Amino acid sequence: MRPGSPTTSGGKMMAQQGKEPLAADDVSNNTAADESINNAMVEQGSILLRRMEICVAEAEKRSGKNAVNMQETFTVYLIETRPMDAVTEGQNPAPDSLWRRYSEFELLRNYLIVTYPYIVVPPLPEKRAEFVWHKLSADNMDPDFVERRRIGLENFLLRVASHPVLSNDKILCHFLTEEHGWKEAVCETGFHAKSDSRLRALSATFRVRNPDKRFMEMKHYSDELQSHTSQLLRARARVADRLYGVYKVHGNYGRVFSEWSAVEKEMGDGLQSGGHHMDAYAASIDDILEEEEHYADQLKEYLSYAEALRAVCRKHELNQFELEMASHDLISKKQQREELATGIVRTFSFKGMTNKIFGQEAPEQREARLKLLEELIAEGEESVKEKTVECEEHVEQAWVDMQRFKEQKDKDLREALISYAVMQISMCKKGIQVWSNAKECFLKM
Repeated sequence: MRPGSPTTSGGKMMAQQGKEPLAADDVSNNTAADESINNAMVEQGSILLRRMEICVAEAEKRSGKNAVNMQETFTVYLIETRPMDAVTEGQNPAPDSLWRRYSEFELLRNYLIVTYPYIVVPPLPEKRAEFVWHKLSADNMDPDFVERRRIGLENFLLRVASHPVLSNDKILCHFLTEEHGWKEAVCETGFHAKSDSRLRALSATFRVRNPDKRFMEMKHYSDELQSHTSQLLRARARVADRLYGVYKVHGNYGRVFSEWSAVEKEMGDGLQSGGHHMDAYAASIDDILEEEEHYADQLKEYLSYAEALRAVCRKHELNQFELEMASHDLISKKQQREELATGIVRTFSFKGMTNKIFGQEAPEQREARLKLLEELIAEGEESVKEKTVECEEHVEQAWVDMQRFKEQKDKDLREALISYAVMQISMCKKGIQVWSNAKECFLKM
């Protein structure tokens, strides 16, 4: 399994196929049975990764003209898919393949965020390298960086394709299997019009009065998760810098031993061999730190996951704020109706002042206003009802997905940290072995 991939053995999972859908008349007559079968389908095989093998096989640098007719260089990634039925039956058909740019992965994820606001949508790998140590290139065209991003993009697809809800989205299927026309399919969903503006979300954050306490705690946790992972990544980058220097300076031992061996007859062979071991030790740090980058990428994934978690919490705040505003507006309308019906003004208003100065309205005007208020109140009650249902559904669905995310996060980070510790132990053992070999060389002098 590649570092950073979910524990699905690269997406090569086997599962039963989902059941056939019910007939239309059965569905209308038995809603409970329908829901039960839908749940069974999720458990027994509707997850896309159980039906399709998915991988991002390679990356390729290309040149072309952008939207403003300027020449640019970009990277495209080859997505390969193959039906799991053929794999499990021992066949090995050629996979279907298509090329996608990073910006197309971004469009897919933005669509998923808007369409499923109650889901902690898996993040994409970084577009430009962050938390790099000084010998690591920050160039987004660097081959090593492109390779890590390829792995990250594959990981993103495996995460989405193994999600019980996201994996059944038709746009995702188009993205994986239709080279042309999928962008048009995304635009036809109208997801851009559904997206919440950042200003509205920010306003809701500061003005909402009664948010769900669990979501406030989860939002605070996401801030802490982001803070701790970023601190860990910075510490790791500093350690990598120093470790690189320590290893490379061992090359000086190799140079000195080699030069010294030239003037020694009896000791020459031992010094020369010892120098070779020191040179190998100095050169080994490049592969070690490259392997470390894969574990750093796993931490970066959860750094981005923290923002995805906050997005779900912000959506709850926005829903709750809109519900509170609709409720407040409804109360205000009902109060206006009562004041108009009784003629008693309980609160100061411009309308009340004009009535005192210019006299009461004519009965016809009063009746017209009462009728209009009744209509507005009916609309307001319906709006409050809809927003209440929307808010409750979001809370229920989001909380389920947050618990799923928490289990995934605990498992992934535990495995990543254990693997990182094992790698460090292995690195130290190799260092001991190098010095043991050097010792044997010196003993033979």
